[in-house]
Amino acid sequence: MANLKKIKEEFILKLNKKLNLSEVNLIKSELFGKNGLVSSEFKKIGTIPEQQRKKFASDLNVIKDELQELINSKINEIEISEINEKLKKEKIDITLPERSFFQGKIHPVSQTIDEISSIFSEIGFSVEEGPDVENEYNNFTALNTPDNHPARDMHDTFYLDKNKEKLLRTHTSPVQIRTMKKDKPPFKIIAPGRTYRSDSDQTHSPMFHQVEGLHIDKDINMGHLKGCLNYFIKEFFEVDKIKMRFRPSHFPFTEPSAEVDIGYEIKDGKIIIGEGDKWLEILGCGMVHPNVLKNVKVDPERYQGYAFGMGIDRLAMLKYGINDLRSFFECDYRWLNHFGFDPLDVPTNYRGLSR
Repeated sequence: MANLKKIKEEFILKLNKKLNLSEVNLIKSELFGKNGLVSSEFKKIGTIPEQQRKKFASDLNVIKDELQELINSKINEIEISEINEKLKKEKIDITLPERSFFQGKIHPVSQTIDEISSIFSEIGFSVEEGPDVENEYNNFTALNTPDNHPARDMHDTFYLDKNKEKLLRTHTSPVQIRTMKKDKPPFKIIAPGRTYRSDSDQTHSPMFHQVEGLHIDKDINMGHLKGCLNYFIKEFFEVDKIKMRFRPSHFPFTEPSAEVDIGYEIKDGKIIIGEGDKWLEILGCGMVHPNVLKNVKVDPERYQGYAFGMGIDRLAMLKYGINDLRSFFECDYRWLNHFGFDPLDVPTNYRGLSR
């Protein structure tokens, strides 16, 4: 027994020294390995006289447990110390300057769509969307477009099959048809989105963006149309007053039809909207043709309404001084960085649309 106590005291002294994990594991092996000191003592139990064997085994287990507890405590102490040292070395220096990162910009067309949606939502319009691939009925027939209309020609429309039943929509008016088919009047919607026509030059693109509006209810007249457009144009261009004129025109889906011009002048090479004696065409509009209402099972004797359509790209060009439509789609990083908008700065009438 004296030998056991001597072993215990000797190894307690060793464990109290400054050790690393490898050294502690070595001590553990010396004590409890296959041929370790404690393991060897356990092998002697069979040789101890029976009267002393029980006490010897009990004392040996106590010493074994004490030494194991000391070793485990030492290992835990070393591991905590190593973690603390590692944390000290990996400490973040908060005095360092922040790492710069690239923040993208909102495309002017996307920004303009958000602005238009914000303005019309203020006067009760909701936003509706539809597919780019449309059927001939929704795109032409339901909108009172005759079979011999030039818009149906292949040089003006992208057809997707030989039967001319599927096509890329030439305007967002089919969204109006889809909305009137699925719901019941009144309707008060705008439909922004991509449209496609076979045309490409400085002011035309085979893919462009358009927004169309529709308001169907009882007792709607041209006065409501004029008031709606007057409000929109003033809010969009952020002017207090605007000169407008309605010129007679023709669209298959409206009767009467008109094109709207707004007054402007040029000062120091810039277009000033709302002033001057020059006129700029900005959109087409009119009262919804009775045949269109009949095609969607709306009674034209009870309901009337107006519709309008305008090019979103053209509006963006006018408002933000962009002189070539093709630059919208060229993916020039420098151009996007110059004309783009902060992604977190959402346009609202309350805060102002342009920043």
